[in-house]
Amino acid sequence: MTSIDPGLLLTSKPSTTTTGNSSLGKDEFLKILMAQLQHQDPLNPMEDKEFIAQMAQFSSLEQTTNMANMLERFLTTQTQGESILKYSEMIGKHVEWMNAEEQTGGGIVKAIKQSETGIMLVLEDGKEISSDFIKKISNAE
Repeated sequence: MTSIDPGLLLTSKPSTTTTGNSSLGKDEFLKILMAQLQHQDPLNPMEDKEFIAQMAQFSSLEQTTNMANMLERFLTTQTQGESILKYSEMIGKHVEWMNAEEQTGGGIVKAIKQSETGIMLVLEDGKEISSDFIKKISNAE
């Protein structure tokens, strides 16, 4: 009969350590699965059902992660594209604006463009106004 290694016995309450992330990702899951396969008892290998179930869990985790990444990219694309489309309805409209220095003006919107600071309205006179400064929109006369 073989003896049990005393280093494996729990003689006291096990200590717990916490890392930065409390959830397992697909890489950690795959490492655990590989460790299980490497250290299994050759005389009593893991059952096929267990292995298939773990592989299905891994596949499901990977699919969920990929779907979350795709959804995040989709939402980013939608919010960026939505702004310029939303403001395109202002083309041909008369706008009145007031900037941060309390300068005012007005004009007919000729074009809309996206800049690093946000949406800019290009007026017929060539002046570019931030969409944040628009105070009134009306039909052009």
